[in-house]
Amino acid sequence: MTNRAVPRLMQFLLALAIARPIALASAQQPAAPQAAPTPDVGSIAPDFAVTGATRFGLLRDSVRLSDFRGQTVVLAFFFQARTKG
Repeated sequence: MTNRAVPRLMQFLLALAIARPIALASAQQPAAPQAAPTPDVGSIAPDFAVTGATRFGLLRDSVRLSDFRGQTVVLAFFFQARTKG
């Protein structure tokens, strides 16, 4: 091999060494899981329980959606901002 062929061969082998694991990793990705079915608009929401919290801390007992049957329920999700959790 000539002096110029060695760096080109090294570049090729380096590119191959980088590209092969990336190609193998992308080829082995599992299929995305099927999404859970969502309730139809206007139907009764499935019951669930969450840990409730107030400005004083967490509630001792969990809160269930069925506790508010017949009432309007608004779920508000708030990201963690200057809080412990």
